[in-house]
Amino acid sequence: MTQNTQRGIKMAVLVAALGYFVDIFDIVLFGVLRKESLLEMGFSGDANGEMGLLLANLQMLGMLVGGVVWGMLGDKRGRISVLFGSILLYSVANIANGLITDIYSYGVCRFLAGVGLAGELGAGITLVSELMSKEKRGIGTMIVASVGVSGAVAATLIGNSFDWRITYFIGGSLGLLLLTLRIGVNESGIFKNMSTGSISKGNFFMLFNNKSRLKRYLSCILMGMPAWFVVGILIYQAPEFGKVLGITEDLSAGVAIRNCYIGMTIGDLCSGALSQLMRSRKNVLLIFFILTGIFISFYLLLPYPDASLLYFACGLLGFGVGFWAIFVTVAAELFGTNLRALSATTVPNFARGMLVPLSAVFVYLMQLWDDRIMAAMAVGSFSLLLAFIGWAMLKETYGNDLDFIEE
Repeated sequence: MTQNTQRGIKMAVLVAALGYFVDIFDIVLFGVLRKESLLEMGFSGDANGEMGLLLANLQMLGMLVGGVVWGMLGDKRGRISVLFGSILLYSVANIANGLITDIYSYGVCRFLAGVGLAGELGAGITLVSELMSKEKRGIGTMIVASVGVSGAVAATLIGNSFDWRITYFIGGSLGLLLLTLRIGVNESGIFKNMSTGSISKGNFFMLFNNKSRLKRYLSCILMGMPAWFVVGILIYQAPEFGKVLGITEDLSAGVAIRNCYIGMTIGDLCSGALSQLMRSRKNVLLIFFILTGIFISFYLLLPYPDASLLYFACGLLGFGVGFWAIFVTVAAELFGTNLRALSATTVPNFARGMLVPLSAVFVYLMQLWDDRIMAAMAVGSFSLLLAFIGWAMLKETYGNDLDFIEE
């Protein structure tokens, strides 16, 4: 491997990692700024929370749409084009978000930001996986995911230090600055060398018209569900859970989110390193699913003398779902070059999207049983059961040769 090639790989890892950093920064940023920004627009009390949920769902809808669009473009036009286009879109949407004066514009900005956010991780993981050797690609994707999730910590710190409009400007500017680094990133050789004949590239329906591909695809999505149950329900609603668990002092959702993502950063580093040492993705996923189940029980059933222990439990939960680095790597390793960007982009976004039905079931059970803790235990157990089913269907992907296509 020449020095120029090594330099190109390092630049690709750096850009993909920083791109995912800005991606997570923006996803968490809305949660941090939601209350303040909506209060300025006249939404208070229950209306603030209801409108915040609507805007969050619009962003999620944008991510689901964007996952398919960017994934198809990544396999048709190349990984670099998606890296450039996705970050440009969500950077501009964030800057526009800082200029809005009404709720309708807010909704449009969150939807467009969601579309842009959907492409970053999948394209970056795909590019890094194809540029690095099969023995070392796990190290590259580990760095990308670990640096990326630390963007949540930055979002909570900056979001609590500046006016909400200024914070959106900062988020958008970070993305635009990152575009200057992309000039030095080379396209994947595996993609460039793929035959241009009759191969179908980025065909979304190919994921469903073959039993083997569909099984691989569903296994990946199912394995990501516990992560978004933990983040979207247990962590984002930490203040509400704290009250039910007997904590009398005021709890900060921002601190809970920050601690969770600190734990997730450490978890991604540990899971990635362990995967390299064990030469296995599947065994490491099993370990972290078990840890997640233990930490969910710890969070929901432990008696809490004060808020500090709950915040510590949020960090443990983050560590438990720190299998995200392995999860997205598997999504790239399971599919051929002509569908790799599509699968690696849609899988994490569809896994995020599963938060919507999980939340609906959680709310239904909470109202039915009048018990927040039991409802959370039931939904958490269900999400883990689906993850284990996905894991059981998964084949080991460590060391897979990625130079193949799907017929």
